[in-house]
Amino acid sequence: MSEESKIEFPTNFWYAAMPAEDLKSGEMKRQMLTNRPFLILRDQNGEVAALDDHCPHRGIPLSDGRFDGKEVECCYHGWKFNCEGTCTEIPSLMPDSPVKPERIRTKNFPCEERDGLIWVYISDDKNSEIKEVPKLETFSEKYKSHVISSELKCNMDHGIIGLMDPAHGPFVHQAWWWRKQTSIHEKAKKFEPIPNGFRMSSHTPSTNSAAYKLLNIYNEPITTTIEFVLPNRRLEQIHCGKYWFSSQAVVTPITDKESRLDFVAAWNILNGVPFIKNIYKIFAKKFIGQDQRIMEKQSVGLRDNPKLILIDDADTQAKWYFQLKKAYQKAQENGDEMEHPIKEPITLRWRS
Repeated sequence: MSEESKIEFPTNFWYAAMPAEDLKSGEMKRQMLTNRPFLILRDQNGEVAALDDHCPHRGIPLSDGRFDGKEVECCYHGWKFNCEGTCTEIPSLMPDSPVKPERIRTKNFPCEERDGLIWVYISDDKNSEIKEVPKLETFSEKYKSHVISSELKCNMDHGIIGLMDPAHGPFVHQAWWWRKQTSIHEKAKKFEPIPNGFRMSSHTPSTNSAAYKLLNIYNEPITTTIEFVLPNRRLEQIHCGKYWFSSQAVVTPITDKESRLDFVAAWNILNGVPFIKNIYKIFAKKFIGQDQRIMEKQSVGLRDNPKLILIDDADTQAKWYFQLKKAYQKAQENGDEMEHPIKEPITLRWRS
C-alpha cells in the first residue's frame, strides 16, 4: 500500500466528526469526513445534527450561510433548512407558486454526542440498520475524563497501523516516564478474534513501561487488554483492583491523505493526587505529539510512493487490519456475513 493508493472507507459505521467542546450551542461547522463535506450543527437546545454541506438549489456550501440555532440560511438565495435537512423557506417564491419547500431536502445523517465526541453515521445503504454509537467503557460512578485531538498528515490506513504498531515505542516514545531504547526485550502476547476485530488478551503490562509502575502503589495485580475494532478504533483497559484506566483511540479519516487522531480517556487512578487531570493532559499531549511528528516524517517519504514491507510478527496486526477491512467490504458487496480472517487464538512474538 502506498500514500498514493485510493483509500476505501468502510461504510455503515459511526465516524467521529469532531470534539464536542469545539461546537457551542447555535454554532455550525463544516467538517470533512471520508472525503465528504458535512455540516455539523448544535441547535439552541444543545442537540447536534449533521447535514450534507451543499444547498440542493445551486450547490453552494450551506456552511457559508447563517445559522440562528434553528435553521440554516443559504448565503446565495436565502433558502432555509431546519436541522433535519427540510427546506422551510424559499424567499423568491410567489404566493401562488406550485413549489412546495417542505418537499425539498438536503441529506441529513444520524448524529450523536458521546464521550466528548460528535459522531456521524455514514452509510450508502438506506436500509442499513444503524449500529449503536461507540462507547467508552467505564467501571465506577466517579472518574475523570479527557479528549485530545491531533491532526495526522497521513491517510487513515497509515494512521491505524501506526496506532497498533507494537515495535515503535522504544524509538518514538523515548522518555523517562515511558520507554528507553535500551529497555527492548522479547515479548509474547496472545490474540483472539472478536466481531469486526481482534483482541490482545488480558495480560500483565510490559515491565519496561515506567508509567505502569506507578500502579504498584496499590499493591494489586495489574492487567491490561487491548482491542482493535473496525473501522478505526483501538480500545485499551487497565485494571488494578478497583482502580482502572480506559481509553479509546480513533483514527478519523478526513480525506485520502489526511486524518485525525481522537483520543478519549477515562480513569479513577490516582484521583487523590492534586491536579491529576492537568498532569495527565501534559503527558498525554506529549505522547500523542510524538506519534504526530513521526507520521509527519513518514508522510514525506510516502510521497515518493516507495514499496513497503510488513513483517511477521511485529506487523501481523497491520496485516490483520487490511484483511479485516477487505473481508468486511466483500461481505457488504455480496450481502453475506463477514468471514473473519483470524480463525483462532494465536500468540505473536516480537522485541520492543
